[in-house]
Amino acid sequence: AATTVVVATTTEIKAIVTVTKTTTAQTTSATSTNLHQNRQRQQQQQQQVAMGYNIDWIFQRLRYPSGLWYIASQIAITAVGLLAKFVLVFLNKTTVYNKERLLNVIAKRPAGVPLVTVSNHHSCFDDPGLWGVLPVKYVCNTFRIRWSMAAHDICFTNTLHSTFFMYGKCIPVVRGSGVYQHAIDLCIQKCALGHWVHVFPEGKVNMTKEEMRLKWGVGRIIYESPRIPIILPMWHEGMDEVLPNIEPYILNWGKKVTLNIGQPIDLHDFIQDLKDRKVPEPEARKLITDKIQDVFHHLRKETEELHKKRL
Repeated sequence: AATTVVVATTTEIKAIVTVTKTTTAQTTSATSTNLHQNRQRQQQQQQQVAMGYNIDWIFQRLRYPSGLWYIASQIAITAVGLLAKFVLVFLNKTTVYNKERLLNVIAKRPAGVPLVTVSNHHSCFDDPGLWGVLPVKYVCNTFRIRWSMAAHDICFTNTLHSTFFMYGKCIPVVRGSGVYQHAIDLCIQKCALGHWVHVFPEGKVNMTKEEMRLKWGVGRIIYESPRIPIILPMWHEGMDEVLPNIEPYILNWGKKVTLNIGQPIDLHDFIQDLKDRKVPEPEARKLITDKIQDVFHHLRKETEELHKKRL
């Protein structure tokens, strides 16, 4: 009987150990799964915090704007265009060199040919401010004025701001997310429709005015556009005096602004050669961006000299 009890007890112990091991394994597995899920949730939460306001709905409306969208956009563009003209032309002393180059590519380029303008970025008022130099028939016309990328974490932080900038033909760009993002895709789509897209290839307000390496997003827009766009470089000085980059961020008057429109950059043969040789896309967009960088370097020096003569 004692032997039977011992055997039974040993068997029970083995069963308990087995159950314990199984339970422990299951618990460990469940714990591991929970930890993994928690990490995923934390990463998603961190991404949401980094992204801030959800901007997905904006892209849908900008890709396929309705008739009502154009009506609302016309109202916003007119209001902002008149403000830009009032500030830049009437409140401040703005001189534009080679203005006819900009007017010609806006008004006289062949139908279906896109326009990509590129400029330095010294102030948050660069866009829409610079377009105040244009005639009212352009600066107050939603069908003729540019599309422009704007920082999502500054201009698209809530529904009210997002709606306003969306109707102002601004495309939310997420800085640091690379060239393959919705903003760049949308710019390419607008180029495919023959529209005008403005790009600040420095990628941010350059408060120190150092010579920065240009972002390759502009190279991708130009390279992947179904029709090679007209590329028009611009450089300006004095916009950071009109709206300084320090608080209280108030528009000033009586300041001197110089805007210099460069020669159109003809990259047709260059881009066609890249495509014929099947140059990898990352290299192609870098080479295109480098071309713009070279033009910027010379246009900057020229504009700085013109601006100094006015001071």
